[in-house]
Amino acid sequence: MVSTIEYWVGIDLGSTTTKAVVLNQAGDTLGCGITNSRSNYDVACSVSLAEALTDARFSLIAKEFAGQADSKAILERLELAFKEAQFREQLADLQQICMGLLEQRKAPAVYAEALTEIFNGMEVEAHDLHQHGANRRSDFFRDLAGASYLSLAEKVSRDADLSFEQIVGLYDKAILEVEARMPDGESFRLHLDSALECGGFDEPIRATITKVAAIDLVQSGSVGTGYGRARLPFDKAQIRSEILCHGLGAHAMFPGTRTVLDIGGQDTKAIQVDANGIVTSFQMNDRCAAGCGRYLGYIADEMNLGLHELGPMAQKSKKCVKINSTCTVFAGAELRERLSLGEKREDILAGLHRAIILRAMSILARSGGIDNEFTFTGGVAKNPAAVEALAKLIKENYGERTVNISPTSIYTGALGAAIFALRGRDVTGEEAA
Repeated sequence: MVSTIEYWVGIDLGSTTTKAVVLNQAGDTLGCGITNSRSNYDVACSVSLAEALTDARFSLIAKEFAGQADSKAILERLELAFKEAQFREQLADLQQICMGLLEQRKAPAVYAEALTEIFNGMEVEAHDLHQHGANRRSDFFRDLAGASYLSLAEKVSRDADLSFEQIVGLYDKAILEVEARMPDGESFRLHLDSALECGGFDEPIRATITKVAAIDLVQSGSVGTGYGRARLPFDKAQIRSEILCHGLGAHAMFPGTRTVLDIGGQDTKAIQVDANGIVTSFQMNDRCAAGCGRYLGYIADEMNLGLHELGPMAQKSKKCVKINSTCTVFAGAELRERLSLGEKREDILAGLHRAIILRAMSILARSGGIDNEFTFTGGVAKNPAAVEALAKLIKENYGERTVNISPTSIYTGALGAAIFALRGRDVTGEEAA
């Protein structure tokens, strides 16, 4: 077994999430990582890279167990135990910060008692969230911890006759500090040790996992891209435009691609590429984020749903309500108006998804239309109702087209950036050295 593996990383700093993809010397994807984007871009980049390297190590472990009858069960158990260890570490950090804030404010002791009760409840839920088949509405600590904290805080504050707003305010301030922490270089080893201890693995399995985990992953190059690329902690020579990276990434996923549509959190991009993945033309939405991921996130909040629940609910629709605007500013008002008129939530959502895709189709038309093989990327590509609406409108306007969607489409820009990083090795002659 090798003791060292070189990797090249691409980081896509989006408006809502930051993604990282690491490639090996052969150009194979070793791992992918994603985290919330935050005001501290150094932290966002470091966390996404740490997640990608963790994914890479799990991929190496999976290869070691390939062919074993129980390999899938072993890996799932290990990954769930590892994620629980990660979650518990951040939860302990969150509790410590909240308690520290109470001390600074010299709050009555009853508030500390309430916080202790809340975090005890969160500890129980932490275990439940990381069991086989658990329904997690998000993969991000902020979302999971926030939902649990708010639910428990509402009950605890009511029972103790305390200010719910003050208790929620503690979380809002503390979570910013938790997310601002740079990842510890030893955290992977600590979380893995915890997972091995709690996972009930026999000694041969533990020995194999420990041996693979000891492989040293060494970074040899990096390129950054995305909505916030100008503020990435990289040299200018290591920055590429998101248009170039999404075009190249889509081509790498599907070499026959000629048209790419990316709907991210803040913008929509329509890109035309040639047979080599080189961009020939493109169009983007205007300054408004209408019809992008943030708009869908706002709708999910208004309906008290998880973002991943919007698409499946829209697919239950019996009729499509016409939506006049995809403006985020007016979305809540129009949504409430439709509901007051007796429209069903699923029918409203069907209309919202169609309106979003109609807007995207307009941008596609301005970029040159849809030529031959088409690839849909970005976070919205994971939404089944958006995919369904897109396929229908493409057929209506352009006839039969091959529509590609990768399960890892949200990483398309980061993949393109990683490929640029790997190609930079050849240009600089580092490979020969």
